[in-house]
Amino acid sequence: MTSLLKIAQTADESEISEFFQESAGKWRSQRRYYTLPEGETKEMESMVTINFLEQDCDELQKLAQMHNLSDTGSLICGAAVTWESTDVLKARKESQGSTLFGAVGNILYRDRGFAISKPVTAHYYFSNPKTLCLRTEYNGSMFEEELKLIGSKYRTRQTIISRAGEQLMIGQYLEKRVD
Repeated sequence: MTSLLKIAQTADESEISEFFQESAGKWRSQRRYYTLPEGETKEMESMVTINFLEQDCDELQKLAQMHNLSDTGSLICGAAVTWESTDVLKARKESQGSTLFGAVGNILYRDRGFAISKPVTAHYYFSNPKTLCLRTEYNGSMFEEELKLIGSKYRTRQTIISRAGEQLMIGQYLEKRVD
């Protein structure tokens, strides 16, 4: 008899693979960060490139090693993301970088966190097949994120950053496919 947990993991794994495949490409990301409670606003624009990663590729094997997974081929799929960001209001480059994601079950493994360069994990689920929800916690902070595919040309994202139960920042994004 197949357990309900195994059925749920299989569904999540097929959904995350489809989500990463549909997200692959180049995106122009416009976002606004609201610092709470003052409401200070920061506007950013980024060029984001997402590449789908298949199971057993070198990047996912290295990611599995970073997380000390006993089977370096256990990550069923992933994504390699690079970005270059500009502060819109100050008209200057803000940051550039890259990160790796790999999935197994309902856990998303990353090579780095939002605010640290150490590997982190997030729990994920889908509220519907086109909406990925993530929850990442480390160093007393919690990051709740929702990514939603809208057709084939748009994505929206929202991130809420909290510490000790208090919301500190909200990030809202509109991403348009450019390729």
